[in-house]
Amino acid sequence: MASTPAGTRSSTLGLVSAVSAPYPVVLVGADGRALEANAAARAVLGTGRDALPVLPRWLTGAGTSRASSGRVGDRFFSAHPTVLDAGATVWWLVEEAGHPVADDESGSHRGHTAFLIEASSALLASLNLRRSMETTARLAARHLADAAVVVAPGRSRRLPMVVCDQDGVLSTGKLEEEPSAVPGLEEALEGFPPLPARWMDPSAAPSWMVPAGFGPVGSVSIAPLPGHGVAAGALVLLRRAERPAFSERDEELGRLFAARAGAAMSAARLYEEQDAITRVLMRELLAPELVQVHGVEFAGGYRSSEDAERIGGDFYDVHPPAEEDGETFALLGDVSGKGLEAAVLTGKIRNTLHALRTLSTDHQQVLRLLNDTLLSRNGPLRFATLVLASARREGSDVALRLTSAGHPAPLIVRRDGRVEEAATSGSLIGAMPEVSFRTAAVRLAPGESCVLYTDGVTEARGGRRGGAMYGEERLHRLLENCAGMPAQAVVERVQMAAAQWIGKGDHDDIAVMAVTAPRSHHLTAVNGTTRGRYTA
Repeated sequence: MASTPAGTRSSTLGLVSAVSAPYPVVLVGADGRALEANAAARAVLGTGRDALPVLPRWLTGAGTSRASSGRVGDRFFSAHPTVLDAGATVWWLVEEAGHPVADDESGSHRGHTAFLIEASSALLASLNLRRSMETTARLAARHLADAAVVVAPGRSRRLPMVVCDQDGVLSTGKLEEEPSAVPGLEEALEGFPPLPARWMDPSAAPSWMVPAGFGPVGSVSIAPLPGHGVAAGALVLLRRAERPAFSERDEELGRLFAARAGAAMSAARLYEEQDAITRVLMRELLAPELVQVHGVEFAGGYRSSEDAERIGGDFYDVHPPAEEDGETFALLGDVSGKGLEAAVLTGKIRNTLHALRTLSTDHQQVLRLLNDTLLSRNGPLRFATLVLASARREGSDVALRLTSAGHPAPLIVRRDGRVEEAATSGSLIGAMPEVSFRTAAVRLAPGESCVLYTDGVTEARGGRRGGAMYGEERLHRLLENCAGMPAQAVVERVQMAAAQWIGKGDHDDIAVMAVTAPRSHHLTAVNGTTRGRYTA
């Protein structure tokens, strides 16, 4: 408690403590400092039981001849003086709930809240970084200033920026100057707290910052756009000379908006980076389009376990030979697991087999080398099953060599509708150091096909009750009706049957590949008037 002259204390302590109404009452000395305050005043002015309150400026600077009014926090009061001896004054504070200033402030607060809600909705509407920058600049110029500039970090020295002028027109470009040339900009881009607007010299604003036709700049505010861990950019606000300068409340609203804009821009940047990574992975991991290679038809189809993903643990590939009469090396496999992690391993296997394709005359050697490669990798144990196929056109037939590594045996569809399993078997890859395999030799006559598939087909669950497996027997019956079909038609029939069986249920990755000996056709009955027909 501050000391007061004895006479003043004796004449005022009783007055202050005797107040029974719930009005805040403060005794103020001639120097403008509080000498005493009742409990209500301490509660309003935010002080403890034993400490004297710090008075607002509108009260310490008020004269003692008439009442004064002002804001304390979010509340508004009128103060009525009673002058005492020794220059002291007792101020009685009465809250003015309906005061015009209170109404204005309350309306302003509601307007700011509505703006921030609108800004949040607009900023979250897109995960495109450029559009997020444009939305930030447009909202800031419309609600916070006369023009706005958004500068984002970049990989090059020329930083991307968006300018919204006084008419709401957007323009994009690159920052040609060093950010350090503008006080506060480099710090904002690095995420440091903003400099107060009153410290900024509006006359020093560079030409790239001021839109054409803007006129003299009256005030400048620069705020960081905080992101996820690192700054997402900087927001520059400009007001004309005839407009009021940025106040502390304006800067506070600008920082609240910048926090929302920075989060939106940071999310958009992260999404673009992840999307770029995904595009690279997709380009490398997506199943290739298969065509006829040196007189042998190849066709493939793939469906991932999740409709939202396009890559997974099933895969197939075809490597044409360097020589015209060489063997085409093909493969189809299934990696343990699902999703992106499984897809990464499929890429490793495909790349390894691509490098080993020159050894494809010996399937067993290729599989042993692949097994050693998978066992040497770090991380959790993951294995794969696959089938290798080497195909060569020999006259009208196709000669095949097939080797299974823990995978379902390929099915041979004969022209008369018979379906046979290729006599091949072997160990799965990536689980054991010692592996063994058996290779089968198969010959396809024109119109006959060899179908390679993953267990996502036979283990697909669906049917009337939704829990029955499709099974090998249904697949055999389906393929009996595919005799004589082109490779692409065989694949489409299998995919369609599996999709109908599954319906809307969950399923594993599904991959199918068909190797077909094309039927040889020739045109007959050509006599100038009769339509020709194709015969086998």
